[in-house]
Amino acid sequence: MQDTSGVHVWLVLAKAFHALMAHAEESLHLSRAGLGDSDFRVLEVLLHKGPLPVNTIGPKVWLTPGSISVAVDRLEKKALVKRKNTVDRRVRLVELTAKGRALIAKTFREHATAMEEAAGVLSKEERLILLRLLKKLGKGGQEES
Repeated sequence: MQDTSGVHVWLVLAKAFHALMAHAEESLHLSRAGLGDSDFRVLEVLLHKGPLPVNTIGPKVWLTPGSISVAVDRLEKKALVKRKNTVDRRVRLVELTAKGRALIAKTFREHATAMEEAAGVLSKEERLILLRLLKKLGKGGQEES
């Protein structure tokens, strides 16, 4: 009989996550691109969301306020992002430079290809079911509206 306990669900999910992370890290070659994991996450969110305030980026990429400031400083020194003033002088946006956009676009394409390969063991229908169930699990079992 299959173990369906909560602890077994957690264990299988953790193992699947670690396997996908290993596949992602292998495919990304971040060190070759001169990027760390947090650098990639910051550049990726800017690629897909456009310019954002620093305090908005942090929660999206799971970085603390201190860590996101350090990451943006590091990316700015590499000329991959720049800070931009807004009409509200209290808010500064972070945006990709042309160099940053070119780097993350190429790196993200490679990442997307590798993740598609990893998810290739699932049919489209299986992916839809998995996504629905993971969202339900992530919301603490609440039904989606």
